[in-house]
Amino acid sequence: MARRTFFLFSLAALFAGGVVAAQTASGADGIAHVTLGQSAVPLYGPWKFTVGDSPIDPKTDQPLWAEPGFDDSKWETVDLTPKDGAVDPNAGLPGYVPGWTAKGHPGYWGYAWYRIRVQVLTQPGQARQGEGLVLAGPADLENAYQVFDNGELAGHFGDFTGRQPIIYSAQPKMFPLPKPGSHDAWTKRDGTSPNGTSPVESARVLAFRLWMAPFALINEPDAGGMHSAPVLGEAGAVATGYQMRWLELIRAAALLAAEALLFGLLAVVAFSLILFDRSDRVYLWMGALFLLLAALPALVVIGAWTELQSVPINILLQDVVAPLSSAAFVMVFWVWFGLRRPPWLPRLTAGLALLLTASYILGDEIFFGLVPHAVAVHFETGSLVLGLVFFALLLWVVVEGIRRQGVEGWLLLPLVVLRGVGAFTPQLNLLHIQMFWFPFGVTVGFGAIASLLVAVVIALLLLRRLFKSVKRQRLMALDVKQAQEVQQVILPEARLVLPGLTIESEYRPAREVGGDFFQIIPHKTDGSLLIVAGDVTGKGLKAGMLVALLVGAIRTAARFSDDPVVVLGELNQRLMGRGDAQATCLALRIDADGGATLANAGHVAPYLNGEELPMEGALPLGMFEGAESSVMHFKLRVGDRLVLMSDGIAEAMDANGNLFGFERVHELLRTATSAAGVASAAQTFGQEDDISLISVTRTAGLEAAAA
Repeated sequence: MARRTFFLFSLAALFAGGVVAAQTASGADGIAHVTLGQSAVPLYGPWKFTVGDSPIDPKTDQPLWAEPGFDDSKWETVDLTPKDGAVDPNAGLPGYVPGWTAKGHPGYWGYAWYRIRVQVLTQPGQARQGEGLVLAGPADLENAYQVFDNGELAGHFGDFTGRQPIIYSAQPKMFPLPKPGSHDAWTKRDGTSPNGTSPVESARVLAFRLWMAPFALINEPDAGGMHSAPVLGEAGAVATGYQMRWLELIRAAALLAAEALLFGLLAVVAFSLILFDRSDRVYLWMGALFLLLAALPALVVIGAWTELQSVPINILLQDVVAPLSSAAFVMVFWVWFGLRRPPWLPRLTAGLALLLTASYILGDEIFFGLVPHAVAVHFETGSLVLGLVFFALLLWVVVEGIRRQGVEGWLLLPLVVLRGVGAFTPQLNLLHIQMFWFPFGVTVGFGAIASLLVAVVIALLLLRRLFKSVKRQRLMALDVKQAQEVQQVILPEARLVLPGLTIESEYRPAREVGGDFFQIIPHKTDGSLLIVAGDVTGKGLKAGMLVALLVGAIRTAARFSDDPVVVLGELNQRLMGRGDAQATCLALRIDADGGATLANAGHVAPYLNGEELPMEGALPLGMFEGAESSVMHFKLRVGDRLVLMSDGIAEAMDANGNLFGFERVHELLRTATSAAGVASAAQTFGQEDDISLISVTRTAGLEAAAA
């Protein structure tokens, strides 16, 4: 910081030294007399001024008003000497002079001309060096210009090749003027050759052809022409002032650049918070809002520091971004406070944003070529009304938020009011109400202050919301863990040995809580066994809750009947009227003599000794009242092995998208010796869904139990 301060002080001292070495005076002849050493001189006047544009001289193909011999004696006389402490009310640049709208030409936009006659006295030695003069154009003006030296075009700021000039935000420019002896009249004061040691005078007529776009009448108080004097002098001294002007311009927009960077970082943070809680839409809306708030100052900085975007393009982009940011503010707090009524408010917000964008574009005076002035004025009024509607809408949303959540709404209310006032900064500025301050040359606007305060408070509230979201997720994770523990409790043992039957089961959910279920219920008196297995639609906690419901229903139904058809009918009844709650399911009863009855409702058919049982298809449970299941009867003999499985085995998928498939299931059941082996093979291949498998093997003990 100290090095930067020293550098600026050095530049100021150097430039000040150059000006002290120069002398300028306005003679009675209306000519600015300039004596140059190693120096630069502001051309305060006397300037001749007129509105309108020059005709073209057919002989030279140059504007007639740029010719040195043109009689401008009837033009107005203008002095560009600034008052002490005068600064640009928008940019904070020093040396501000009010434009032509404040000097007898209110409401005028278009072309205007400034002319000045300069008699330059060059000190001995300067002419011999062969160094021409350098002219620095006005650093503060509306909006573009061409500069002529003795009738010849010396340079320009803006693009004058089209029907109407393309303009950019005012920036410092330097133009080298022709060297002595080219087209200006060089003489010595004693009448001898300029090769001597006497001072040399050169007579020049400098003419500026300025263009002001109509939008400047709306955005700039006291608009029109030059707001600072051009500077004429030796190259080194002019370059020093040129650099200082650029530093002033960069410093003036430094806060806007910082604002754009801050909002850009906040947008990245908000979007990244989506990774922590994908269910909360407010992070998405907040990221979009911060991105739009970053775009607005970024557009201003790009326009002020570069010539990448013309003023019309920059204004057009701002006319689109500003309404979107207003709509984003409303939607952020609509989502933030969890409001649902009225349901048409989001559509209203989108419609207002479109209307405001159209009003901005058509109301800007720069579009006079498309919309007549009388119509454009009404659009400008409409923009003001729509802006007030947006402010009222945002205020209403925050008040509703206060009613719902209290603290957060009260924290936002004063900042929303500040934001609303800041949105009307251009209108208040035109009323000469101070909305900008310039501490240390940095432009500080009321709107920027309001936006930064809103950003800080929203960021703090966003952090608070994140902490609450993390806490809620931890509680949800605890609920899932408890649901997982409950699900493990209601599952049968992995290996169960009954008289004449050996039963193995394997259950591997795809998530913490699975949607597959099965129950193995031995009959206490007749030695039969009831097995019910199924798969509910969906995954996760919702599926786990449905599993708990069905397991309870299975236990209840088995107390009254072990008929597989009756059990499936009861489960179907339990699922009816529960929305999209559906499940595939099969029920199997194995009698003491090995006889088996199997009822199936859309579940994967069992495999007997590695071969799929030929069962008719049936609809899953929960689709239709009184739906019938497919039924088949068969007998298990000693050594027979019956395998019941879910579709998670056949639907396993590898990294290349290949399914495990029923062919692999068929081969695996012929070779695998355990239920765990089958489940592990499918899981290793690539588990996509819950895997559950029950293996029932008949042993010789069943005959003795039946006898």
